[in-house]
Amino acid sequence: MRAIALRFTAAVMAFTFTGSVPAVADGPVTLKVAIVQQIDSMNPFLAVFQSSTEIGRLMYDPLTTYAQDDQRVVEAVAAKWEPSPDKLTWTFTVPGGKKWSDGQPITSRDVAFTYNLMLTNETARTANGSYVANFESVTAPDEQTVVIKTKAPQVTMTALDVPIVPEHKWSSVSDLKNYRNEDFPVVGSGPFILTDHKPGEFIKLKANKDYWRGAPKYDELHFVYFKNSDAAVQALAKGEIDLVNRMAPAQFDSLQGKEGVERNKARGRRFNELLVNPGAQNKSGQFIGDGNPVLRDVRVRRAIAQSIDLESLVKRVSLGYAEIGTGIVPPVFEKYHWEPARRRAFDPAAARAALDAAGYPLRDGTRFSLRLMGRSGRAYDEQASEYIKTSLADVGIRAEVQLVSDDQLNQATTAATYDLAFSGWGANVDPDFILGLHTCAQRPGPDGTGGTTDSYFCDAEYDALYAQQLSEFDEARRIDLVKRMQERFYDQVPSVVLSYENALEAYRGDRFSRFPVQPANGGVIMAQNGVWGYYGAVPALAASSSGGVSGVVIGIAVVAVLVLVSGVLVARRRRVTAEERE
Repeated sequence: MRAIALRFTAAVMAFTFTGSVPAVADGPVTLKVAIVQQIDSMNPFLAVFQSSTEIGRLMYDPLTTYAQDDQRVVEAVAAKWEPSPDKLTWTFTVPGGKKWSDGQPITSRDVAFTYNLMLTNETARTANGSYVANFESVTAPDEQTVVIKTKAPQVTMTALDVPIVPEHKWSSVSDLKNYRNEDFPVVGSGPFILTDHKPGEFIKLKANKDYWRGAPKYDELHFVYFKNSDAAVQALAKGEIDLVNRMAPAQFDSLQGKEGVERNKARGRRFNELLVNPGAQNKSGQFIGDGNPVLRDVRVRRAIAQSIDLESLVKRVSLGYAEIGTGIVPPVFEKYHWEPARRRAFDPAAARAALDAAGYPLRDGTRFSLRLMGRSGRAYDEQASEYIKTSLADVGIRAEVQLVSDDQLNQATTAATYDLAFSGWGANVDPDFILGLHTCAQRPGPDGTGGTTDSYFCDAEYDALYAQQLSEFDEARRIDLVKRMQERFYDQVPSVVLSYENALEAYRGDRFSRFPVQPANGGVIMAQNGVWGYYGAVPALAASSSGGVSGVVIGIAVVAVLVLVSGVLVARRRRVTAEERE
């Protein structure tokens, strides 16, 4: 941007704004975002990592999405939806006029193709198979109508977080398992188009100027890889990147008062967990991997959970920027979040007694040894691993810490070649996806392909509750079922939910004045249930002559006085897009 003489006052606040801010830009305006986690795949049928799914949402719209301000269900590919009286048939309407980034029309045929590919190809169900497990058929009687019939009523039909892909591109893909989806530029329907990807270095996207909601207010979006969060935070402080999230508390605190940097602390939708291999099996019931057999004993898993002081962990590792973990639905989703009537007590003495009773006495100071895996370069894993190692040693369990790359950790947890491992997930507005990760159906088939399981949990009682909640349209009854599922998970301990971390984010307010947050009241910029944080970002002093978008955002209120030869022009504040999604 060319320098402009101005006076301004700025304060980080939540506000609704209107108008426009005139400026002159030199070349394309690019938003540079730090990324520490690797990408597992650009193929939306295979992408599981949070980083990958977030980029997938930028490329492809789902059938419906969540509003930016209050996360209600709103239009995406489909504009209307209606269930039959028996809730077994859902009719969605895809309006005319929406286009793929190559100019081809988006029709109901694309929706039917996407879902039918998932129904007929097990590989296509890898990332999001739970959404279609209850589907009986998907048809497109005309170009604007999609008809989905289910085997039983399914309450999540407006919460299908599945990227819709273009049939005219994907119908020719013969080897879905090995398809990278990197034929640049990648044809999509979202607000950005993938143009380049160099693993370990960068991901580049450009604004989709024909996006049906309107083009983003800047030209390019780049994700820049960093080996660890320390390097990313330093790059932000130097002005080399514009946006970073999932910072360690000390890193977040270090940016307080930093010139040109604005911070955002929000109640996040993610949780940290410690996976405890419960005896991983595939769908045929065959044991797989090399997890320590002692962990098949629920008494051992409970003792491990009892040996960890979660309150101290939150204070020492998260520095208070987190809440103590209990259920697998984070408290930001208050309706479905579960808290036990009485939390599992931190009691090393009781844990020792339980291990003795289970037949694992101390021998030379140790009962048995476990591998504890985490991600190198992630501050939480590095710090929490030492804390948990010490906690386990106190009850006679020796932990061997192994910090590895994202890919190595993913391979180990997928193949069940772990004993204990740090993991974490982001939950959606509807809890079905995070609940479905722990069903028996999500385990891999005998050939290793199939759904994505988090913890290799397979429990008949849990599965029965899952089926009931999926068909329960009475909200109060469904809430009760969802909480009972979490109670069962908590009791059986296939993982220990350690904490619900705050989203700690920062951005260069001198280059991007505003970012929509979701929800509007105290929400996040990145890792949303949608794309609003990226889509609605507004460059500082961005030129605009064509209206804008509306909503409540976090940013910098800029009042500029431009001294011109002909007089004084008071810049009007512009409205920024704050619609809906994820």
